[in-house]
Amino acid sequence: MVLAASLAALAGGALAHEVGWARAGDGAWMAAAIGGGLFALVAVVGTVRRGRLGVDVVAVLAVAGALAVGEELAAAVIGVMITTGRALETWAAGRARRDLQALLAQAPRAARRYREGSVQAVDLAAVVPGDRLLVGSGEIVPVDGTVASARAVLDESSLTGEPLPVEHLEGDLARSGGVNADVPFELRATATAAQSTHAAIVRLVADAEASQGPFVRLADRYALWFLLVSLVLAGAAWGFAGAARAVAVLVVATPCPLILAAPVAMVSGVSRAARRGVVVKGGAVLERMARCTTLLIDKTGTLTAGRPVLAGIVTAGPVAPARVLQLAASLDQVSPHVLATAIVRAAAARGLALSLPEQVREQAGAGLAGMVEGRSLAVGTAAWVGLGATPPWARQARRRAALDGAMTVFVVADGELIGLLVLDDPLRTDAGRTVRALRRSGISRIVMVTGDRSDVAESVGAVVGVDAVLAERTPADKLDAVRLEARHAPTLMVGDGVNDAPALALADVGVAMGARGATASSEVADAVLTVDRLDRLGEAVAVARRTRRIAVQSVAAGMAMALAAMGVAAAGWLPAVWGALLQEGIDVIVIVNALRALRPVGTGVHLGQPDLALTRRFHDEHLALRDVIEQIRTAADALGVASTAEAMGRLRQLQQVLVDEVVPHERAEEEVLYPLIGRVLGGNDPTGTMSRAHVEIVHQIRRLGQLLDDIASEGPDPVDLVELRRRLYELHAILRLHSSQEDESFLSLADDEAPAEPADAGHWATDATSGPVAAAPGKKRSR
Repeated sequence: MVLAASLAALAGGALAHEVGWARAGDGAWMAAAIGGGLFALVAVVGTVRRGRLGVDVVAVLAVAGALAVGEELAAAVIGVMITTGRALETWAAGRARRDLQALLAQAPRAARRYREGSVQAVDLAAVVPGDRLLVGSGEIVPVDGTVASARAVLDESSLTGEPLPVEHLEGDLARSGGVNADVPFELRATATAAQSTHAAIVRLVADAEASQGPFVRLADRYALWFLLVSLVLAGAAWGFAGAARAVAVLVVATPCPLILAAPVAMVSGVSRAARRGVVVKGGAVLERMARCTTLLIDKTGTLTAGRPVLAGIVTAGPVAPARVLQLAASLDQVSPHVLATAIVRAAAARGLALSLPEQVREQAGAGLAGMVEGRSLAVGTAAWVGLGATPPWARQARRRAALDGAMTVFVVADGELIGLLVLDDPLRTDAGRTVRALRRSGISRIVMVTGDRSDVAESVGAVVGVDAVLAERTPADKLDAVRLEARHAPTLMVGDGVNDAPALALADVGVAMGARGATASSEVADAVLTVDRLDRLGEAVAVARRTRRIAVQSVAAGMAMALAAMGVAAAGWLPAVWGALLQEGIDVIVIVNALRALRPVGTGVHLGQPDLALTRRFHDEHLALRDVIEQIRTAADALGVASTAEAMGRLRQLQQVLVDEVVPHERAEEEVLYPLIGRVLGGNDPTGTMSRAHVEIVHQIRRLGQLLDDIASEGPDPVDLVELRRRLYELHAILRLHSSQEDESFLSLADDEAPAEPADAGHWATDATSGPVAAAPGKKRSR
């Protein structure tokens, strides 16, 4: 509003002078000058109160001096420039002030309490320790308490970072803020709402926001020496030629390049980031981000997908993996459980037709049982499906899953174990590439901070390539980690859950994964990734650094030209009005340069929209081939355990699948995908190494077929079994690594949202047997 009024006054004064109303015109120009001068004066008072002098001192002196010597037009032009700079800066930082509205909105307002044989809805503040409460399906646990039912299954990902629901037995502590992921259960309150976990996180966020130090504008860092030079030249001009000459110097010394260049560059950078799906809440945030050299990053939902994904199907009998999944998904489609949803989603992705189950029974935290296509089916834990002694192949698969922090779901049909489903919270395909891009952008230290179990966190950290791993951390522990790192360098914190909100608020810059993350974390963060792609974080940091570099260039060039103009004015060759017009020209130059921040940043290679169908095709083929890759290891494991006839029959079937599905896939990649990638990447044979892997995979499949043909007549002897097992393990390792490399290096270049089921670069997810993060000590994973 002040800017509009200043522009109107400047134009009105010119019009008044044109029609001969000189005094009215001078009055309008004085009003424009006073409006800008007051802005500058308020800024000067603010910086003085903080113990430093800002760039606005010269602006105040210039406006006052021009008015004192009767140069109203020059004073008005300076005033308009001051208000323009302030308007740009205010607009860029308009969303920088945040509150706890979303976090408080998520907090439960009421509870259902048992009284006199009935359930009554009461205000949350009325709940006291000892009250017996009912928590319905999908409801947030209102207060801390102990489970009073046989069991409860809670989604605590927003509190702890653990991606999968946790089963709590009777007497276990259930913390407020968790979501009931299963059937209703009873809770015995042990604390009031104000004393509970969710309220404590709200208080941590408020304390963290209050503890952030004041931000120093980029322009103010150059203001002191520029102010001294301006005053010295103006004083010398006054001493040699009088006040009018000094005012002429001050007019061209008005720091419009400082006032305008940095805000314009920052606004342009904010706009550039927004076009890439990163909402940065103000230019000040962008400048702070450019100075960050330490990154603290959450695991669940940030480095990983944040939800369970079917990563493998392990079988040892005649039932095909796709059939095992089809039967399990048919039964699970009637369950709201998060793991059941993951299984059904995997079946849909593979195009499997599901049947409607009958006589379905579900037990919280255990599994389901029912009839599917006339067969008695049970899906869930080993105890639930009635499994007695676990077969060796299933025991081995379960052990391997446990070592990787994975989860196995048993599938039993007509009393016989037909397969295991392995689920995972896999790494994002772009996680490793993002970490490398951040290091190239100047991030020198990367720390993973998670509430998850330490062995799983260490494994993920090793795959991604972070410098340190802090596991099993509460929200308060994450705050301490941010404080510790902030002592040594400016910090950037990235997270997605409510448990990350305090750390996001305390860090120099907090970035929230907003596409599927908690609203609270998005509210307290300084920037939000609105697309579900982690690599946009690397782009945001690159945009911030380039924007700051352009702003500094604009400020330096503007000051150099202003210094030259001051010398001319001090010599008496530049009157005040013409000095103001020259200053306008300098402003145009620095603004045009600052607008370069709108240009795309060369952060790496991205495939455009026309190429999305092709990359999605090969991504879907990778998902389908996971089961085949796992069959290779399962077949190798069965050699020497199952009967010779059964093992060799399975191997011949597998060999045919490899010839019919894997070989055509590798050739299609070589003939269709790799030429596209080569054109985009440029250089000399950029896909040569990966093409060599295609050759090796096809060669290994052919060698396996030759070996099977060679031993077909007389059957395998012990030496043959060793050779077969070696060939299978080699082929499994090559396919697993090659698929992972393609997902990360090539398929993740598609410039769209992350795929629904990202692959894990180092665990079972790329080889069809990956698993979700294991429960914390003392807890059991649901199902």
